Amino acid sequence: MEKLDLSQLDNEEKALEIRYVVAKYIRYWPWYVLFTLIFLIATFLFHRYTVDEYEVTGSMVIKTNTSPEARILDRSNIFNSGINLENDILRLRSKNLAREALKKVHFDVEYFAKTNIKAIELYDRSPIRIKVDWDHLQVTDTQVELQILSEDNFKLMPFSEGLLDINSAQAAGDDSVYDKTYTFGEEIETGRSKFIVYLVNPGRIGDQVVFQLKNPSSLEESWAKAVNVNTENEYSSVLKLSTITKVVEKGRDYINALMESYIEYDLNEKNKIQENTIAFIEEQLGFLEDSLKNKERELQEFKVENKLLDVSAEFSNILSKMNALDEQNAELDYQLKYFEEIRDYMDRKSKDYSDVIAPSVIGVPDPLLNGLIQTLVTLSQERRKLLATVNENHPEVIKIDVQMEKVQDGLFENVVNLIDNTKKQQQSIQREIRTYDAQFSTLPESESEYTGIFREFKLRESLYTYLLEKRAEAGIARASNVSDNAILDAAKRGTLVFPKKQQNYALAIILGLFLPFGFIVVRDMFDDSIKDQRDLKKHFMIPQLGVIGFSQKETNKVVLEHPKSAVAESFRSLRSAITYLASGKNTKRILVTSSVSGEGKTFTSLNLASAMALGSKKTVVVGGDLRRPKLATYFGDSEKVGLSTYLIGKVEADEIVKETDQEFLSFVPSGIIPPNPAELLQTQRLKDFLQYLDERFDVIIFDTPPMGLVSETIDLMRLFDINLYVVRQNYTIKDHLVMINDLFNNKQVKNVYGVFNGIINSGYHYEGYNYGYGNTYLYSQNNKYMYNYYGDDLEEKKKKIKKKDFSLMKKVKKLFRTR
Repeated sequence: MEKLDLSQLDNEEKALEIRYVVAKYIRYWPWYVLFTLIFLIATFLFHRYTVDEYEVTGSMVIKTNTSPEARILDRSNIFNSGINLENDILRLRSKNLAREALKKVHFDVEYFAKTNIKAIELYDRSPIRIKVDWDHLQVTDTQVELQILSEDNFKLMPFSEGLLDINSAQAAGDDSVYDKTYTFGEEIETGRSKFIVYLVNPGRIGDQVVFQLKNPSSLEESWAKAVNVNTENEYSSVLKLSTITKVVEKGRDYINALMESYIEYDLNEKNKIQENTIAFIEEQLGFLEDSLKNKERELQEFKVENKLLDVSAEFSNILSKMNALDEQNAELDYQLKYFEEIRDYMDRKSKDYSDVIAPSVIGVPDPLLNGLIQTLVTLSQERRKLLATVNENHPEVIKIDVQMEKVQDGLFENVVNLIDNTKKQQQSIQREIRTYDAQFSTLPESESEYTGIFREFKLRESLYTYLLEKRAEAGIARASNVSDNAILDAAKRGTLVFPKKQQNYALAIILGLFLPFGFIVVRDMFDDSIKDQRDLKKHFMIPQLGVIGFSQKETNKVVLEHPKSAVAESFRSLRSAITYLASGKNTKRILVTSSVSGEGKTFTSLNLASAMALGSKKTVVVGGDLRRPKLATYFGDSEKVGLSTYLIGKVEADEIVKETDQEFLSFVPSGIIPPNPAELLQTQRLKDFLQYLDERFDVIIFDTPPMGLVSETIDLMRLFDINLYVVRQNYTIKDHLVMINDLFNNKQVKNVYGVFNGIINSGYHYEGYNYGYGNTYLYSQNNKYMYNYYGDDLEEKKKKIKKKDFSLMKKVKKLFRTR
């Protein structure tokens, strides 16, 4: 025996499952298309009326200023990389630097094109330029409309909002300037305004431009917040500056101006040392210049009065040595003043050392002193940068203060030692000078006096020359100073960041597809009715005998009045299936019931009886629903005499059996509604009546009350050969099938079969999930071969399609109709 391949069955089952799910939800494709079009149109309109925003970026290289001396004094930084750009980032985002950058770009006036769609800022494309006097009171953040009348004149008007402008309330404008004609270049001055309008593009006569003045303080704050500064990576000293702007050129100009302002700020900080040095030297030169002139004049007058041409050659050597000693003494005195000034700084314990002059500039060749002061100046500059953006309690400021205290201690000790050494050197030189002075006492009085005057003159001359050299060196150093920071990449182009058009269109398509899909899925999750045969198979344990399509006819007697319809054919298929059941009995008793009212049990009973009668079977359909009788109304008869009147003994059996216009078809109405229908259906008279019908008819179809609502139906089912349980698509609740499943599984009822009624759309029912005989084509109502045979349904279908197509074309034409 060949072994069954279960894996192949599983694969086929999975394939059917996928086909089922796809077909189940793809039939809602018009909703997917509709929602997708709605979202695409909404996205297009959103892009149409939204101002684009761009990201503009630039980058610059920052030199780290941590000196070796500072790292040695701060042991926590010995093994650090030294790259700390937090101070520079804070400085770049400070309001002070924003103020300097705004001086270069002039954002104090914004220009807009007058449109009804969205605000379009003109910036450098504006045909006018306005110069504002900010020393005067100005009305800011209020839009004013300007109309260019000619090359010479213009008119100011209050701004009127467009149809699509949704702006917040603006401040009141200056009414005194409105509705007046002015001349370009004319100064417009009122109590609240003072500005001049210039025409820069004469070819734009007739244009309307909207402008508004921006408060400089608010501009500084907004632009300081608008710039983001980040490091390129943790190992580099490159900073990336970016901002979001609606005008690329505007953002580009600001980023470039901000980087230039930072470089200028850094250069100014570096030049402060040279400027302080030059100021100190010029102050000393001022004193020396007057003293030198006086000594020179005194020397000349003395030589004229005493007729001296030259001193004795004998003492010229001594004089030159004394001059050299005087120069050394003067230089030491100059250095001593510098050391004492540094000591005074240290005594005050100041935190600002920007005015301290470097020793190398003064001519002090001490490398340790030079390194300590340079470190102190650098730390002082970093501290001032931080204080521009944070307070003195900030951790970075405290850290710098600790480093400065360590450097100050070392510097103070070094300066005290230098002062002591300098004083000792001066004392030694002065002793040598006194020795040489004693030798001059032997000279004649006139020559001795001349020598003294000449010595003082040479001393001042040499010191004056020395200071001139130092001033020239400081000037050269200042002129050759360049910033250690540099612009790496200037801001040029912008990247669109809002709206993300491609992403938005993709999102619109996704929402258009998945929103209706999700709604349908959620609806199906909360809808517990039977949707299709798959649902029926999962929740209905009873074998399915037939499938009945949904009838769109205006009559309930579909089989009799429309024998060529697809619904009539489905009842013929059900008749064929019943023929093979209870084949050993001459008369077939068939009971029809359901869970609740409205599932089509009476409709099924009537049309099944009609199909049996058309098959030449003597058939009677009995209205066994004594609570809500309907059968008689379908035949146009009354319910005054029927099964209930027979069961209470008022009439005989032959009096309630009524014939119809159709041969072989009879019916028994329900009769009047009794007060005790359950008890009547359990009497012996019902059994006698069924026996009476067995002797006269081939098929007995008994329409009973819903099984889920009454109790007598279960007892009646034991009296019949075939029990049909009607389940209606999109109507029968899954929980209502629990009772019949339990009865069937517990074998309390027998010969029960299901009938799936009211199939509306069966395009997603596949082979392998059909039950009964001939059911494969019954609910495939779109099959062209079926309609070639059942002509009346085909004609009706064509009429409906044409009607729908015509209506759809009218809607499409109306949608795209031009005004």
